Amino acid sequence: MTEPGKWRILLADDHALVRRGVRMILEQQPDFSVVAEVGDGKEAVDVLRDTEVDLAILDVAMPRLTGLQAAREISRRKEPPKILMLSMHDNEQYFFSSLKVGASGYVLKSVADRDLVDACRAALRGESFLYPGAESTLVRDYLGRVKRGERLPNAVLTPREDEVVKLIAESNSSREIAQLLSISVKTVERHRENILAKLGMRDRTELTRYAVRAGLIEP
Repeated sequence: MTEPGKWRILLADDHALVRRGVRMILEQQPDFSVVAEVGDGKEAVDVLRDTEVDLAILDVAMPRLTGLQAAREISRRKEPPKILMLSMHDNEQYFFSSLKVGASGYVLKSVADRDLVDACRAALRGESFLYPGAESTLVRDYLGRVKRGERLPNAVLTPREDEVVKLIAESNSSREIAQLLSISVKTVERHRENILAKLGMRDRTELTRYAVRAGLIEP
């Protein structure tokens, strides 16, 4: 049971050593408590159905659902927790994608010992956290457009199509994808055809390259 007055944190990363290190950083703070620890994005979404947390820290690239996909699902909840993305990649596309799915900030694993606590506290205050390398004119312009409610470019693929691409790139069969997403094999095949047509691609190899570039899987 969480002690009164402590912020409840969910930690999701597919590397046990990373989770251990991040947990140590967090639990050095007297008002932080890691109440749930999971190894992929699907588990993160599932555990939040039964566990109340104030902050979810999600690795960008994880099996089954990426951190970005999980964040999108979590943000749709009636009263979602604050979200922080954790990544080993200093990547502008990942950063912008994190903002679009509702994350309050993006923390690089290489400097988590320096930035993570500040990022958590900013998120819990309802503020955004920008790691130092992201404080550029482009980022400030993007945040300004979001704040003003201006229309931003849509992604090439829908969130469901991103899920299908990720699972194809992870070498799942159509039947396995259908089971994981609770849809029919026929629907999976239709998604696959639409994805290939949209991206102008022909096969799994090209889809896998796309999945790496889009941050759906790690290289």
